Amino acid sequence: MREEINILGIETSCDETAAAIVQNGRKILSNVVSTQIDIHKKFGGVVPEIASRAHLKIISQVIDESLEKANLKKDDLDAIAVTNGPGLVGALLVGVSYAKTLAFVLNKKLIAVNHISGHICANYLESDFEPPFICCVISGGHTNLIYVKGYDEFETLGQTRDDAVGEVYDKVARVLKLNYPGGPEIDKLAQTGNYNKIKFPQALLDNSFDFSFSGLKSHIINFVYKNQENIDEIKKDIAAGFQFAVGQVILKKTFAACELKSCKKIALAGGVSANSYLRKIFIEACEEENYKISIPKKDFCTDNAAMIASSGYFGLLKDKFADLDLNAVPNLKI
Repeated sequence: MREEINILGIETSCDETAAAIVQNGRKILSNVVSTQIDIHKKFGGVVPEIASRAHLKIISQVIDESLEKANLKKDDLDAIAVTNGPGLVGALLVGVSYAKTLAFVLNKKLIAVNHISGHICANYLESDFEPPFICCVISGGHTNLIYVKGYDEFETLGQTRDDAVGEVYDKVARVLKLNYPGGPEIDKLAQTGNYNKIKFPQALLDNSFDFSFSGLKSHIINFVYKNQENIDEIKKDIAAGFQFAVGQVILKKTFAACELKSCKKIALAGGVSANSYLRKIFIEACEEENYKISIPKKDFCTDNAAMIASSGYFGLLKDKFADLDLNAVPNLKI
C-alpha cells in the first residue's frame, strides 16, 4: 500500500450531489458539493423523484471537478467510497450505480459507507481528533447518540423514537412561515429572541438515551395557532425557546452518555451541528467540565463527500470492500 492513499468519496443520499478526494482519511484535496436547495424550496422540502433526477444530471460534472481541483487523474485513486444508506433510495442508487461503474472501469476497490459513519468521520477532516468518544449525530433524518469505540466500531446508545431533530426544525420553521431550509432561519431568528420568555417542554425520557421531539413539535404548532394575533411580535422568542428546549435535551443526554462510558471526549456531527446555539452550549459545557470537544467546520456538518471519503479510508485499512452487486439500503443501520 502506498504511503499516501487517495480516496474518492461520492455522496447522493438526499439533495446534495457531492464528490471529494481525501488523502489518508484526513487531508482534503478537493470537496465539491452541488446543492438542490433552490429546486426544492418551492415545495418546502425534498421531493425524492426530483432529487434523483437532479443527481443524474450533475454527478459526472461534480466528480470531474473534484479530480480537477485535486490535480489528480482517475488512475491516481486508490479506492472509491460511496454512500449506500441510509437515505432516499432513488438518490442513493444514482451514487451507488456511478461508483460501481467507475470501480469496474478503473479496476479500483469499492467501499460502501454508512451515511451516519460519514458524518462521524467529518470530525477527522483536517484534524487529529480520534476515538474513543461520544458522538451526537443530529440532522434532518437522524438523531443518534453513538459511542465511537474505534474508527469503524460503533455502539448506538440512543436514537429518535419519532421525528429527527432537523425534521422538527423544518416543521417549526414552516409554521412560523420562515424560508426553507428552516434550520438556519430559526437559528438566525432565535439570536434576537429571549428563550426565558416562552418555555417549551423538554422530553428527557428518563433512564433512556433515546430522543423524542414530536411532542415539542405539536406543542409549538398549537401555541403558534393560538397566538396568531401577536405572532410577529413573539416569533423570535418562540424560536429561542424552541432552540433552548432542543439544545438542553441533547446536551444532557450526551453528557449522561459520557458518564456511562467514562469518556471525556464529545463530538457533534450532522447538519444541525452547524447551529450556532448548539455549538455554543456544547463548547461552554465542555470547557466547564474539562472535556475535549470536536465540532466539524460548518461546511462538513451538512452532507458532503469528504466525510464519505474519510470513512472509506478507514474501511480500506480493514479491507472492508464491497462487491459490484452493492445496492442502496435506505434504512441501513450503523
